[in-house]
Amino acid sequence: MAPRSRDPLPFAYRAVVAILRPLLMVLTRRDWHGAENLPREGGFVATPNHLSYTDPLVFAHFMLDNGRPAFFLGKEGVFRVPVVGAILRAAQQIPVYRNTGKAADAFRAAVAAVQEGKAVGVYPEGTLTRDPDLWPMVGKTGAARIALATRCPVIPVAQWGPQELLAPYSGKPRLLPRKTMHVTAGPPVDLSDLYDQPVTSTLLREATSRIMAALTVQLEQIRGEQAPTERFDSRTHGLPETGNFRRSQRGGR
Repeated sequence: MAPRSRDPLPFAYRAVVAILRPLLMVLTRRDWHGAENLPREGGFVATPNHLSYTDPLVFAHFMLDNGRPAFFLGKEGVFRVPVVGAILRAAQQIPVYRNTGKAADAFRAAVAAVQEGKAVGVYPEGTLTRDPDLWPMVGKTGAARIALATRCPVIPVAQWGPQELLAPYSGKPRLLPRKTMHVTAGPPVDLSDLYDQPVTSTLLREATSRIMAALTVQLEQIRGEQAPTERFDSRTHGLPETGNFRRSQRGGR
């Protein structure tokens, strides 16, 4: 399917697409399903799992070619990288300031983007999965907060294959043989019974749990196997919640 969008994309976004999409078409095969679950109109939140530094490109490719280009919430550090940061801002991507007073700015920007009719991509795990078998971890509440504030659809988008192109925290891509990128968008997560309740930590955890469960179901279907009954939690394993935990472990030895 050719890329299409009802609203003109920012020039920087179109420029990046013009460079990266042909490369992805050459370097990867695509096994895509569930495009019918992406809303044709209006804003929504898409929640992909996070396996590799390459999977934002795969997710963006899937969304773009199915008519709903994604605008990402991404960690603020990337926006400070020379040139890359300028491109991200010009492409209207949304920086996330973790554990600072500016964190609310990202929330407001994401809510505004949904209200403008955009597809907002939010990685609910907040970082690459630390699960040894690459299943989705315990989620963070950002996607749930946006969904409850806007009452927009939440679409789980499971990915499998980017980790073969570039293993987690690796800097050595494996381009050959050509890898298949499996991406499946699932039905909207039902949060409607939570809309009129006070937004408490318990409510956010419940909404987040539903999002992660729906995402895991989609990934189980792709992989043809069952996820562990207990979701991996970095805190209970004594791991930092963000960043390269392998580098931290090496530094502690």
